[in-house]
Parts: sequence; C-alpha cells; structure tokens
Amino acid sequence: MKKLLALLLQTLLLLGFMTNAAHADVLRCQALVAKAPLNVEMTSTMMSRDKDVRSPYCLVSGVIAQRMGVNSKFYGIQFELRLPDFWQGRFAYQFNGGLDGEVKPALGKMTGLMPSQYAINQGFAVVSSNGGHDARAYPETGLAGVAAFGHDPEARRDYAYGAVQKLNPIARGLVESYYGSPIKYSYGLGQSNGGRLAMVAATRFPTMFDGLLVGYPGFNLPKAALQQAWDTQALYHVNDNISRALTRRDLVVFAKKILDQCDGLDGIYDDMVFATDACQKVFDPKVLVCKSDFDKYCLSMIKVAALIKMHAGPHNSKDQALYTDWVYDTGIRSNNWRMWKLESSVSDWSHKPINVVMGSASLANVFTTPYTNVAGDIYSLENYLLKFDFDKDAPKIFATNSQFKESAMTMMTPPDAAKPKLSEFKQNGGKMLIFHGNSDPVFSVKDTMRWYDFLDFGLVGRAHEFVRLYRVPGMPHGQGGPSADKFDMLQPLVSWVERKQAPQEIVAATRPDNPEITARMAGMTRPLCPYPAYARYNKGDFLKASSFQCVVAE
Repeated sequence: MKKLLALLLQTLLLLGFMTNAAHADVLRCQALVAKAPLNVEMTSTMMSRDKDVRSPYCLVSGVIAQRMGVNSKFYGIQFELRLPDFWQGRFAYQFNGGLDGEVKPALGKMTGLMPSQYAINQGFAVVSSNGGHDARAYPETGLAGVAAFGHDPEARRDYAYGAVQKLNPIARGLVESYYGSPIKYSYGLGQSNGGRLAMVAATRFPTMFDGLLVGYPGFNLPKAALQQAWDTQALYHVNDNISRALTRRDLVVFAKKILDQCDGLDGIYDDMVFATDACQKVFDPKVLVCKSDFDKYCLSMIKVAALIKMHAGPHNSKDQALYTDWVYDTGIRSNNWRMWKLESSVSDWSHKPINVVMGSASLANVFTTPYTNVAGDIYSLENYLLKFDFDKDAPKIFATNSQFKESAMTMMTPPDAAKPKLSEFKQNGGKMLIFHGNSDPVFSVKDTMRWYDFLDFGLVGRAHEFVRLYRVPGMPHGQGGPSADKFDMLQPLVSWVERKQAPQEIVAATRPDNPEITARMAGMTRPLCPYPAYARYNKGDFLKASSFQCVVAE
C-alpha cells in the first residue's frame, strides 16, 4: 500500500511539473512577440502536436519589409516560424516552390520523406515565407494574377533571392532568442523553384547555410520557361486541342518502347531504367512510327515528331539551343507528366495543363523584360505561348530597361551558373545534396547533370567532396510515376554536415499507395547512386537494394 501511494504521489508531482513546464513554454512563446525587431509585425501561439508535427511547438507568424509597390499594390514578406520543443540546435530555411505568393506550413517537408522525417520532427526550427508578395492581390488580372508581382522590380528581386536575404537573419534571431542558445547548424531546403533558391544561396550567400538539400531544381528558371512555349507549339501542331495531341495510351506505348530497348541495360528486367545514360544512346523514338494499319503499339509520325521535338528542347531559327534537351524515360506515362504538359484536372482552366496557365503567366510577367500584359483568361494565356517567337521574344529573358535594371536571368539564376565553382561555400565547409527525377517534365535533369559536370570540371574532379547529385529513374516533378520515390535525403545531409560522413548510395523504395508502379515493382528497394554512377544488378533477390551495386558506365 505504501509503494502504491508513493507511486501515485510521484505521478502527481510529475504531472504538476509537466503542467508547469507547458505553461512556461506558452509564456515563452508569447514573450517572443515583445522581442521582435521594430520593423517586424508578429504574433505567436503555442501549439500542441498535430498530424505533421510530433511535439508541441511555438508557432510564429509575421511580416517584414512592408511597402507600396510601383503598381500601387502592398507588398511584404509574410513568414511562418515553427519552434519545436524537441530542438536539436538546428535551423532550416524552407525555400518554397512555384511562384510563391503564399506561406506554406514551415515543416521542412521534402519529396521522398515520411512525416516523421520532416525537418521539424528531426529537431529543426523551420521558417517559410510568401517570397515577398501575395498571389491573391491581383484578382482583376484573372488567371495571370499569380505572376502579376513581376511588374514590380523589388518584388521580382525578392522572389529571385531578396526575401531570403532579408528574412533569414530575422528568423535566426528569433530562434536564438526563443531557445536562449545559438544555432549550431543551419540548413536550406527546397525543391523546384525552391531548389533554385538553394543553389542561388550557395553562391550569393555562401556562409548562410551549412547544408543545402536541393530537389529537382529549376536553377535556369527563365530558360526552362521557354520550354513551355516550345512544347505548346509542338503539341498544337498535332491537335489544336493539346490535351488530345497525345492520349494516355500514346504515352503508355511510348514508355513501353523505352522499356523494350533499355530495361535490361542495368542487368535486370524490372520495369525500371537505371542505366539512363546508356538508354539515351540506344533508344530510338522513330521505331514507334506506325508502319501499317495493323500495328497496335505504335504512334503516328506527327506524334513521334512532336515528342522528338519536345525532348530536343527549344531552339531558335539558327538552331541554337535556348535551354537544354531532355531524358527519354518511363515516367512520361505518369499523371504528373501529363498534368504539366498536356491536361490538368482543373475545370476552371478548361483542363489546360499547368504549363499553359502558370507557364504562360510567369514567362509573360516575370521572366521577360519588358513584361507583357497578357489577359487572364485561359485562351489568351495559351495564345501567348502559341505566338511566342523564339528569335524575337526569347532574348527578353536577358533584357533590361530603365525600370528593370537586372535581367531575369541575372536575378533568377546562380551568378556562376555557367562556370560554377562555389569556392566560398566549399571553404566555409558547406555541403549540398541534390536529387532530380529523370522524368521531370518541368526542369530537365540534363540541365542539372550539366551543371554538376561543369562544377566537377572546374574543380578538377573534386566536386564530390561537397556536392552530390542523385537521379531518380521514372520520377516526374515530385513523387509519382513508375519510380522508387520514397527516400530520406535529409538525414544523409545532416550526417555529412554534422559528422563528416559523406553519403554514398541512398536506399529508395516504391510506395504501396502509388498506383503508377507495376506489379513487378511492388515492395522494391533500390540504391540511388551519386552521379555519374547508377545502380546495376549484381546477384540475389531483385526486389532488394542489396542485390545492386553502384557502377560508373565505361
């Protein structure tokens, strides 16, 4: 009986302590508002754990750098900062994707990660922002409103990199004030446009981050935007309703032909093409052209020609490449690839693809100078891409004028993109880990490969000492496609930064809830290898990553 009473008393004392500790956290969270710099408007709330965050956290919302723009619109960098109780001395700046314009939950969520692996659940304080503008501020411009901020030079610069430059020191100060302790390690996490921002930060702000996790980056963003006009014109030549230019069956047939010619190049037939580079040398899309009316698995000559043109990338009338070419890969049959290039599920867009809506709006308003006031209806946006002139209009991504003194290319891309060396980032001990889907329909994996090749050449073969690139066969723009798209890239980066353990192969798995994998791919794991290596079958169970080894093609 005495032991039971003692245990009960101990439990009550513990509960009292926990209640007092929780109350102290609430007060500490509320007190953070008083410590905000004078130019920061801020609120804070103590939150219990939720479906994404495993421990209680202090949620801070605020806005900095408020101003009136040249187009009489209000601008400001809105942000969200999440400060978990389970803090491990880590800070992460979450670079958002797309055209920004809204504050995404500051979780450190990345493609491949399970919720338990989000940065905030690995002891990071995480900040995110709207990139300096509100996407809802231009209702009068219709569908083009998401990119109308591009009419303001400062808003363009904030989107390009300025918001990170302005917000990062304020967020760091709030983190250290809240915990009463200095940040031990600082990370930048982003994919798509967020991946571009991470690569820009490595050059412009080489001492800002210890580690950068970069997913399928659009680091040549204005050049990549030219591809959207190129694709739209190529598809329109097949059918004036581009959603019908290539049917779902057409793309399944195309992907099957890639497998027929390339699947075994990595040593095993498993519905995945890991020997990507060898496949590009072997695969001939012309074999898909129907030779008779009795061919079942073929495409018309005009459809094959359109796909070849799209994969070649945009060119001008002098046959000069304006962006890059693309990898032939099986993820071309994915819903994601179709959604970007051919047909979306958005009825308000008349089911036009993302490239026609967001692509047209951004190319007209953000990535060219002078900007073009395109009407915000779906047909005007599509018509802008159809009439885009690759001789006269494409050079506008490099242009300046009295209002925009920096070109889109100068602002949006890393300053050393053509000849990267990242000398200061490397000297500061920075580490960068990049991953990119081979079937990405928005930013070509070949552009990222070429950037890494230039970096490695400039460093005489030593780029791997602080930068590693991983290609994901079958994966489009984010998760999906016939791919092993479940992987943790964050923990290897943390180990590299904090324990000097350089990553080698990273094990990826297929997801049981991915409807685009084949029956043969169910339960499969595969090693993702640091470029230029790829996973080749050695021996053993073909479902297991341990049966493969990373090799470099001769």
